[in-house]
Amino acid sequence: MNHFDMIIIGAGLSGIGAACHLQLKHPNKTYKIVESRERMGGTWDLFRYPGIRSDSDMHTLGYSFKPWLKAKSIADGPAIRDYIKESAAEYGVDQHIHYQRKVVAASWDSATAKWTLALESTAACENQQPETETLTCNFVYSCTGYYRYDKGYTPDFPGADQFKGQIIHPQLWPDDLDYSGKRVVVIGSGATAITLVPSMAKTAAHVTMLQRSPTYVISSPAEDAVSHRLRKWFSTQLAYDLTRWKNVTRQALLFQMSRYFPNAVKKLLRKMVHQWLGDDFDIDTHFNPRYNPWDQRLCLVPDGDLFRSLRKGTSSIVTDHIERFTEKGIELKSGDFLEADIIISATGLEMLLLGGIKIAVDGEEKTLSDSLTYKGMMFSGIPNLALAAGYTNASWTLKCDLTSAYVCRLLSYMDKKNYQYCVAENSDPNVKRLQFIDLASGYVDRAMDQFPSQGDKSPWRLHQNYLLDIINLRLGSVRDKAMLFYKTGAE
Repeated sequence: MNHFDMIIIGAGLSGIGAACHLQLKHPNKTYKIVESRERMGGTWDLFRYPGIRSDSDMHTLGYSFKPWLKAKSIADGPAIRDYIKESAAEYGVDQHIHYQRKVVAASWDSATAKWTLALESTAACENQQPETETLTCNFVYSCTGYYRYDKGYTPDFPGADQFKGQIIHPQLWPDDLDYSGKRVVVIGSGATAITLVPSMAKTAAHVTMLQRSPTYVISSPAEDAVSHRLRKWFSTQLAYDLTRWKNVTRQALLFQMSRYFPNAVKKLLRKMVHQWLGDDFDIDTHFNPRYNPWDQRLCLVPDGDLFRSLRKGTSSIVTDHIERFTEKGIELKSGDFLEADIIISATGLEMLLLGGIKIAVDGEEKTLSDSLTYKGMMFSGIPNLALAAGYTNASWTLKCDLTSAYVCRLLSYMDKKNYQYCVAENSDPNVKRLQFIDLASGYVDRAMDQFPSQGDKSPWRLHQNYLLDIINLRLGSVRDKAMLFYKTGAE
């Protein structure tokens, strides 16, 4: 009863999607979803800060097999969580989830072509060792995302212990926080900060976004008017597919323009901000980054909510460096001072691959940073293990959908040929190792030495290109020179 064809790790957006794909393509295979938390939803259940929402539209963040039908395409966290739950119930995968269990180690044995997974209970037990459990399976599919769930990244701010108010990281948002009528400083300039600022500004006395350097911010309608029209003319699925392709094309076009014509895109983005904020706002100080567009992710604001808040004066932006915290706020390098009752440290995430699982193959412990990633989803030298990793320049689920479909194709091929396992091996000495994620972000730079590398050529290259991945992952053969297949007891 403890052996399964597949173990899926994580019951978030990608984990539930992976299970739905498996249910659709391999209804006879047994599987279990192992989830360390007490609820499904992953990111969209964990993060509960005000205004939590996607920075991608739901026609591309949603699953290919389940149309997004709600009015807002830039959806809030609870709506996305409901969508994940609906998908799980619709395909029956919610019956396969093992909650409050964390996979801490996975050991592969080539003789039996099986993984043995060591699990620990995450349920709170005072003065007791966590309960342990062992499961075995033929294939492991990790859908844990990139980052640590138990804590985010907070720098060591000088004098933080002197501050008399509350210091909060958005990842650990307290349910009972009352910020009405309070002076709030949000430290950061990424997606979390620009979501928090306009949301908190509705009831706070004032919200200040304190950033060391600016980020590119672009406004988009919260509702997709084209999608609404298409649903009047076509079937639900066709309208969804057409909207999905429209948005994929638009995202890809902006990304490619940013790569080949960065100065033109800079001018376009600046013009859009100027249309919202006018001549009186210091755009060049607060919205003119030193890097080119898409060297880091663009931040999306629905219906210009951040710009509206800035224009109303309920929020403001300060671009400066922190000197120290004091009892009443933050002293800046410039000599200015920000008074605060509450400080929000929207300073990023701590990255963690495979949820920190220890991996061993035939008794030898594997260091993931030694591996190359195969097609952005498997690791050289590690059999029957896949990773759901989304795009950095487009919606996460676009790549995860392709990966899940590819894994199902891989399983079909092995079943047909009576293979028990597959493993990617690099035999080309000319493949150059490159950083796994090509983004100039602090949270990426802090963790990349713990991540595997990608190569400079296929199939080791991690393409941030949905159209190219469709050709490679959906249409291309699962068999190539780098992917080796084995039968138990024989090579």
